[in-house]
Amino acid sequence: MTLRTRFQTAVSLIYPARCLNCGGLVESDFGLCSACWRDTSFISGLVCHSCGVPVPGEDDGQIVRCDDCLQTPRNWQQGRAAIIYSGQGRRLVLALKHGDRTDLVRPASAWMGRAAADLLTNDPLIVPVPLHWTRLVRRRYNQSALLAQALAAREGQDCCPDALIRSLQTPMLEGRSRDERMTILRDAIRPHPRMGCRMQGREVLLVDDVMTSGATLSACASACIVAGAASVNVVVLARVTAA
Repeated sequence: MTLRTRFQTAVSLIYPARCLNCGGLVESDFGLCSACWRDTSFISGLVCHSCGVPVPGEDDGQIVRCDDCLQTPRNWQQGRAAIIYSGQGRRLVLALKHGDRTDLVRPASAWMGRAAADLLTNDPLIVPVPLHWTRLVRRRYNQSALLAQALAAREGQDCCPDALIRSLQTPMLEGRSRDERMTILRDAIRPHPRMGCRMQGREVLLVDDVMTSGATLSACASACIVAGAASVNVVVLARVTAA
């Protein structure tokens, strides 16, 4: 047994691995216990081509879209999501977003990498949804940027955390309709004056923590297109679904 192995064994005895959600004992770091894993709605099987939400049916290789995306066509090409924003999934996202649980970034980026595996094959530039600087000061970190950087590091891809800027301070969008969100976000997100050029001619993969109506991602995709992106796809940690 090497010295490093002995040290890791000693640490694990003193600080045993805990479930990211409930704190119960687990076999390895950055994991969920069996109960929390069971209660977290990971997305698998046939999904909407545009937003990644699960849809009924068997995967026969044809492109399918959910009712939401048929009603509101997206201005990006493809979208994927790792989990459903409900139950344990919602608690994990809120802990990352508002509870300083940045330790969730590493496993969350792995879940997103699995969900977006087919979107990572063409060497995309990974770009997070930006926060306005005033909100960034209050929160102290942009959870979407942390997810984007972790995903890029895991997949060996390029990441530009400041390719986009939120130039207008917008109100909270929670509880607002899609039309209201679109109006609020109009002209609020733009390419960075200096860094936006990195998107020129590149396939861009936008990263966010949650997709609700898709208005924020739509505003970001528009900014990427203005900057000259060849195409835009999106991946989110969690997707809000209809009740």
